[in-house]
Amino acid sequence: MNISNQEYGELAKRRSPASAMYKTLPISFVIGGLICCLGEGLLNMYGAFGLPEDQAGAWTSITLIFLSALLTGLKLYDRIAQHAGAGTLVPITGFANSVVSPALEFKSEGFVLGLGAKMFIIAGPVIVYGISASVIYGIVYYITTLF
Repeated sequence: MNISNQEYGELAKRRSPASAMYKTLPISFVIGGLICCLGEGLLNMYGAFGLPEDQAGAWTSITLIFLSALLTGLKLYDRIAQHAGAGTLVPITGFANSVVSPALEFKSEGFVLGLGAKMFIIAGPVIVYGISASVIYGIVYYITTLF
């Protein structure tokens, strides 16, 4: 069956469910904002405990990653994401979820071929791109500071 790009676009529009963006966007905004407020609250709490700002930031990141992984393991993160949509993609929590989800899904295949091999199936390209981009940036920065 050969169809043109335009015909395919029309077929995809007819088959795709209508999006109620007027409902989903505010919910995404609120849930994402609550996650960010939680992070800011943790940062302030760790600062109040007397930690320097850089250590408080590290502990905040660790706590958010732990909570995201825990909620993913308890299958609560997916329920939140069903309602919040992109609001749960706040970088650190969404990234932790994208690492833990495939690991849990494939744990029945064993530690090496299941958990170890599939853990970074979603997050792997992000990690590779981040490392590659930082190396290239470092080289460019080093060369430009020589002159």
